[in-house]
Amino acid sequence: MTDWNDAFDNVGHIPSALSYFDIWKDRATAFRLGSQAELAVPYGPGERRKLDLFWPESFASGLVVFVHGGYWTKLDRAYFSDLAAGPLGHGLAVAIPSYTLAPAARIGEITSEIAQAITCAAARVTGPIRLVGHSAGGHLVTRMISDKALLPDPVRKRIAKTVSISGLHDLRNLCKTSLNDSLRLTAEEAMQESTCLATPFTSAKVTCWVGGDERPEFIRQSRQLQSAWRKACRIDVVVEPDRHHFSVLDGLKDAGAPLTLSLMA
Repeated sequence: MTDWNDAFDNVGHIPSALSYFDIWKDRATAFRLGSQAELAVPYGPGERRKLDLFWPESFASGLVVFVHGGYWTKLDRAYFSDLAAGPLGHGLAVAIPSYTLAPAARIGEITSEIAQAITCAAARVTGPIRLVGHSAGGHLVTRMISDKALLPDPVRKRIAKTVSISGLHDLRNLCKTSLNDSLRLTAEEAMQESTCLATPFTSAKVTCWVGGDERPEFIRQSRQLQSAWRKACRIDVVVEPDRHHFSVLDGLKDAGAPLTLSLMA
């Protein structure tokens, strides 16, 4: 029998994993000091319904929205500001929202908040929209381009590319983990929120980007989404060698890195 707690346990399989969170926060803090940004822009009521909006040096030719992970239970936008660097180098504005965490919100409610955040940012920035999310954030951005999405039609039609980095696309086995003490997923909710069980919009262009040193379940889920969606939209999977669940994010900090270029494609 599969040990599902172990299958989803990134921290337990990455050396010095917990140090990454301090490193991320320090880098993000330093980046904000030197950036052109509007911080804590509200997109709805509540302390966590806020986003940071980073502007390029010249006119923004489009928008990137980055949605963070943390199993829908941890972290916030303040850990990830420096990931705006790569898209900013291509002349795009970058929005990074926080959202209400479980157990205060169910996953379906978090999905609705992300739709509100994208809609808010889209009203501030013209041009194409690119979505990128990590881990639980990968689930949230792929939900935006599925038949179960909550975005207004004019906003959805602007989405040019979606990249799910180490994304979670099948939530059913999370019901068998200790994570569900906070997530409170029922079997019905897990099916409703699993993007591998949804249908993408035919206009969608998707890349599932995953590290070669990830837990096998994350690689499997990227390929599972590709298998489920490949007849309905353009979707590919990239397995980046020598990257694990945390280091795989580094490519967003570099305008010329393959991960950032995939988001631009």
